[in-house]
Amino acid sequence: MNGKISYCVIVATAITLAIASAILCPPPVQAEGAVPKYEVDPFWLKIPAKWVVGPLGGACIDAQDHLFILHRQEGLSTLTARDRKDEMVAAPPVMEFDPKGNLVNSWGDANVLGQYLHDCNFDKEGNIWIVGARSGFAQKWTHDGKKLLLQIGKSGVFDSSDGTSKGKPLNSNTAQFNGPSAIDVDPLNGDVYVADGHGGGNNRIAVLDKEGKFLRQWQLHRTETEQEAEHVLHCLRLGNDGMVYVCDRHMNRIQVFDKMGNFKKNIGIPWKAASSQNENLRKYCMTLWRTFPPCTLIQKIGEGTSAVSVEFSRDPNQRLMYVVNQNQREVDVFDRETGKLFWTLGHGRGLFFDGQIFDAIRAAVDSKGNVYVAEDEGRRLTRFKVIAQ
Repeated sequence: MNGKISYCVIVATAITLAIASAILCPPPVQAEGAVPKYEVDPFWLKIPAKWVVGPLGGACIDAQDHLFILHRQEGLSTLTARDRKDEMVAAPPVMEFDPKGNLVNSWGDANVLGQYLHDCNFDKEGNIWIVGARSGFAQKWTHDGKKLLLQIGKSGVFDSSDGTSKGKPLNSNTAQFNGPSAIDVDPLNGDVYVADGHGGGNNRIAVLDKEGKFLRQWQLHRTETEQEAEHVLHCLRLGNDGMVYVCDRHMNRIQVFDKMGNFKKNIGIPWKAASSQNENLRKYCMTLWRTFPPCTLIQKIGEGTSAVSVEFSRDPNQRLMYVVNQNQREVDVFDRETGKLFWTLGHGRGLFFDGQIFDAIRAAVDSKGNVYVAEDEGRRLTRFKVIAQ
């Protein structure tokens, strides 16, 4: 995504990557249903040449098909240290692009927005809501980022035994969070839904009214045999069907609830282990790539989980559900109602060639069905443009 900077790195290592891709990229998954034709458009974004872009934390699209990207400032220290600061500057925390990829706005103070930006979304008035997963609050901003309209939760305070991020998570009946990973707003009444459960913090879906007053909460559904499973609520979206869709990350599935927290069903997300003992992965790490990304990171993702973000198509019935399958390094597209897998985006287990996905954190979908994949450690955004239905 970061224009000349990141893609110069790719060009410089093209031979190495070609060998690695041959080792790690099996044929694409054969999915069911009529598959649209996509064109990979990696250079769609027009980023200022002097901006340094690090890990991305999320992406969301407004009613005008403008793409908003959350940029994690914490991951920039190693990049900016080696660049002359009079020539290169850190890209801001929030960047807005029009449908042609032109930068139309950028804003944000990392000290105000919170640490480890993780999700954004829009309410029906066009205001943008943002959460940082290493914070204890959620924020509502005007569309242009000029005014903070509402903050739910106090800055520097966490819902824990001692009020810090290191305290024991409490899951209190309060409007204070501990690891908020996703946010959505009910267009019918303005209620705010927060997945509060990232990085060892809380493990709940919290519901607040439009003024930020706590209303109710619930946790992920577990059967008797699943009681020991880790609770990581990595994403959340409200459907037009009145249901709440939540990423149950460590169980590799989407859990569906009604708005009162009553469990309805699971939608399983494909998962196949690619462990550090895999011979192809071992050869790749030990002989072909000795710099970024480190082998430990590749192994971690290969042994990781599938369901990390969920979005819906823009038709009134929201027929399609798009799930970032991080372990498989792809975006899986399902029939939202039945949970049937239709097709996937991403070219297997490669890394940085066009159309490959590495450590994706969010897939956003515009009104035309174009898919925008934001990557954390991949430090880029890829556009899959629909060219035929």
